[in-house]
Amino acid sequence: MNFALDEEHQMLKDLVARFVREQLIPLEADALAREAQGGQLTLLPHDQARLDALSRELGLWGLDAPAEMGGADLPVVAMVGVNEELGKTITPYDLPPDSPNLRMLLKTADADQRARYLEPYARGETISAIAISEPGAGGDPAMMSTRAERDGDDWVLNGRKIWISRAARADWTIVMAVTDKARGARGGISAFLVDRGTPGFKVERRIPMIGGASTYEVVLEDCRIPHSQLLGQEGKGFAPMQARLSSRRVQMAAWCIGRAQRALDMLCEYAPQRQTFGAPLADRQAIQWWVADAATRIHACRLMTYDAAARIDAGDEARTQVSMIKVFATEMAWDVIDHAMQAFGAMGMTKEMPLQQMANETRLMRIYEGPSEVHRWVIARDLLGLRR
Repeated sequence: MNFALDEEHQMLKDLVARFVREQLIPLEADALAREAQGGQLTLLPHDQARLDALSRELGLWGLDAPAEMGGADLPVVAMVGVNEELGKTITPYDLPPDSPNLRMLLKTADADQRARYLEPYARGETISAIAISEPGAGGDPAMMSTRAERDGDDWVLNGRKIWISRAARADWTIVMAVTDKARGARGGISAFLVDRGTPGFKVERRIPMIGGASTYEVVLEDCRIPHSQLLGQEGKGFAPMQARLSSRRVQMAAWCIGRAQRALDMLCEYAPQRQTFGAPLADRQAIQWWVADAATRIHACRLMTYDAAARIDAGDEARTQVSMIKVFATEMAWDVIDHAMQAFGAMGMTKEMPLQQMANETRLMRIYEGPSEVHRWVIARDLLGLRR
């Protein structure tokens, strides 16, 4: 079994590492200052435009998009390396397009939808969102109440969605809705493509989150869309949605590896320099154990994540492994970053350093795309033979 990336994929990982080190990390201080003053972690428009131009020039767009759409068609394993490097910075910049929604469209879009939505998205020309969660529904799709009813050649959507990233600036949103209440997640949930500006589709409010992040609540009131906006087959939206979530969870695990590795590197650089009671922090057993445990858990998490990614690339069932890394990676990164903050003392609490932002983002990841408790439930049901 080979635990190393292919040479080509390692070269790409190194390229992204240099992009992060030379272009993104230098922007952190200003981004943190803006968040401290205004409550949102953002890039200035000219920085966004410059990074877009440079990353496109470097060939970093569409890395896992199909080759026929101008992408590099990279496997999930290669994207783990890319996202590990991106996870080392808190500068809010992503390489287009957003992989999970891309993969959902690849599984479900018909010829017309591929031309209108998938191909421009793969080229990084549009922004997408997905609306799954609802007030009071949590992580249980059986509680979904947003309805889509057929009316001639149209569908009419009514309901309310919440915790949606990018909803205010998305060109189109994938909306999950119930088309057969009796069947629920087993044949009663469908996916729809709703364009920005569609009558009846309203971004109700922005919801400020910790760390300067934002999500949105959306209301659908007699939102009428043509039948051609049904994504995939009626009643069969649940499985592609789950595949989309699995892709995001692997991505999140890779981000956590990057965040934890950076926190460990910062701790290892700082501990020999900081003197306390006549000795450097590096001589303290507590610090040494934090370093040893962090390195061990990061190594284990990296191997687990590559294993899950390899299973997905091979077309194997990986649901349990994906749940394992979602839990392990987010909780590992939280502990490693917390210990680094403790070692830095008061300075670790400031918004002049990236550690607090890394902690905020990691804490969010323990909730979105399924909280740790739900994923532990998934793992246990599989091992106990209780999967429905």
